Amino acid sequence: MTKTKKQILICTFSALSSGFFGAYISSQITLMLHSQRCQNQPWGLKQMCNAWVTPGAMWQGSTTGLWTGTILGAFVGGLVIRQDRY
Repeated sequence: MTKTKKQILICTFSALSSGFFGAYISSQITLMLHSQRCQNQPWGLKQMCNAWVTPGAMWQGSTTGLWTGTILGAFVGGLVIRQDRY
């Protein structure tokens, strides 16, 4: 395997792993923030409210985190494999 292919694999792995990690963390944070809207409801309505906001919050958070994490991971991966040319 050539050096260039190794560098591409390192950068790709960095971007993808960072993206998946960002998607997970961001979906959990967004779910927690959206669930706070349901806190003042009685028990039954609270459960229905949580069931209603969960899919949208998970989708919104994971999408945002995936994009942000992938872009930042690619940037960091590029910095790691960068070659100085003087």
